Amino acid sequence: MFNDRSSYLSALVTRRSGKPRDLVEPGPSDAELNQMLAIAARTPDHGKLAPWRFVTIGLEQRAAFGDLLVRAYAHDNPGAQPRDLASARAFAHQAPTLVVVLSQPVPDHKVPVWEQELSAGAATMNLLHAAHAMGYAGGWLTGWAAFSDTVRAAFGGPGARIVGFVFIGTPLRALEERPRPPIDAVVSAWRGLD
Repeated sequence: MFNDRSSYLSALVTRRSGKPRDLVEPGPSDAELNQMLAIAARTPDHGKLAPWRFVTIGLEQRAAFGDLLVRAYAHDNPGAQPRDLASARAFAHQAPTLVVVLSQPVPDHKVPVWEQELSAGAATMNLLHAAHAMGYAGGWLTGWAAFSDTVRAAFGGPGARIVGFVFIGTPLRALEERPRPPIDAVVSAWRGLD
């Protein structure tokens, strides 16, 4: 199926998340980003519902996004300190490329919302794999902004939730491997019913 199976496996084995604050230019071109998003959309999707959306925030919109984050943080945290508001603003200016991934399930459908939400998570992972395969690094963040009603309302209607903010760029330094659980700790064989 794959012309070069070892390259495909190597890409899966070597993918690492990059810290968004350490992702710099160059970022993907518009054509590369469109290809990444097309790959991200090739995710398991029971019912062919496409229960996810991708919203790109271009560099020219980062200041407005930063303003939104400051307003949302101040609204949700009365008495917020200036350093907290500065941190909220700085979040918007990381990495050259930013994609907001939304879970947008179709309610009252035979496919349970949980399955639709899993599909949105899988689409986000596909986006990270596509970025890596194209020579970039991605970082998937959530944090308070992903759970803020003010921020969510700026991106999706009722029922939408922010799966994450995916920052994409070139790593400033080599990506470090993080500790992974021993495979025996997360894999077991079902032994049937007693």
